[in-house]
Amino acid sequence: MKKDIHPTSYITAKATCNGCGANFDVLSTKEKFDVEVCSSCHPFFTGDQRIMDTAGRAERFRTRQEKAKVSKVPKKKK
Repeated sequence: MKKDIHPTSYITAKATCNGCGANFDVLSTKEKFDVEVCSSCHPFFTGDQRIMDTAGRAERFRTRQEKAKVSKVPKKKK
């Protein structure tokens, strides 16, 4: 391998979660950085069905689903 071409890796880089505020150490090329969601607050790991909604997308989806349930009318057979 060539010398002095690889970035510096930090064994104890500090990562901070913006969702819950948890701090943890990771291996990274940056000393400090923020993550949006960590394993402490991510719904997959917690089992919580909390939706992290941005710009009302989840609410629009729910209204479309309700609208689809109501508007289902059986078609007439010829």
